[in-house]
Amino acid sequence: MQVKKYILGTMLLASVVACKKIPNGFQSDAIRYKDNELLAKRGLILYQSDRINADGSTPPYSYKMLNLRGIDGSPAPKEFTTPYKIVVFKDGLSFDAATDTTVAQLNAKRETRTVPPLSFNEVSGQLTFNRASINLPLGKYTFDVEFKNPTGTKIFPSLANINVVDPSTDDLFAITDGVANAFHDVTGAVTPMKAPTVTCTRISADGARVILKMVDKNNKPFNPKTGEIIKRGDRPVFENYAKFNPVVKNDTAMICDFEVAPFPLTSYITPTTNWGFLMYYRIPSQFATIDGFPASLGTFSINPRWSWQVKLEGTYIVQVKFNDVTHK
Repeated sequence: MQVKKYILGTMLLASVVACKKIPNGFQSDAIRYKDNELLAKRGLILYQSDRINADGSTPPYSYKMLNLRGIDGSPAPKEFTTPYKIVVFKDGLSFDAATDTTVAQLNAKRETRTVPPLSFNEVSGQLTFNRASINLPLGKYTFDVEFKNPTGTKIFPSLANINVVDPSTDDLFAITDGVANAFHDVTGAVTPMKAPTVTCTRISADGARVILKMVDKNNKPFNPKTGEIIKRGDRPVFENYAKFNPVVKNDTAMICDFEVAPFPLTSYITPTTNWGFLMYYRIPSQFATIDGFPASLGTFSINPRWSWQVKLEGTYIVQVKFNDVTHK
């Protein structure tokens, strides 16, 4: 009799267990970005955040951005959802330095698209900003995220903040070399000078232009049109990196419309030398004096050399300042 009661009890327990609903999975209360302070650097070609960490939640899952707003609760500026025209490479195409040597060849691979500055990936939770982000107002914004998986749906208020900032100089410009030597006009002896100061100022997000200037310690420019700046032998100069448009010279600068960043786009290579992005010039002695080189020593020209790269389209002034030179 006791055996029958035991068997009956076991059957009833099994029946209860069989009728109990089995959970569909796990949904975490702690989904997160690696860093919940996300940066949007205005105007960069592409910025993409980390994906959301689902913290072991059962897949498949999806995310939705909700209630994008100012950090003070004010509505998000309309610029976040306004479509803007941007020039991009067509799908599957990219620049080829070996074959794309004219503006027409470059443009054949590019097209204009009208898109908002921000997109949100509902599978990964990643935010992507494109170059239309140049239109976003500076400031700090926040947003909620709806998280859905087989277990259900949860809302995560203020899951992350978006900090809209301007790109830093390091985002826009890199200097890899910069020296100057005094060159004796008679003996050819070379004496080190103070290193020139190379700076880059982005004056507009429009276009793709570098205005290259060389100035003395008082910021007086040397004139490339009248022979105050000349090339040095067969070494590379600004023109060697101008792939699409000729360099134009005026009284104070050399100007290149470079079309596509980065610029210089590729290293300058000859049969014997990879010059990288180096540029070599000479300022003849009749146009400048050098501190610490008295006339009794003879006359000296200035032999500068530098290497830099602009990383993003826009209009820039790149200035090379000789800190121990006075324009005559």
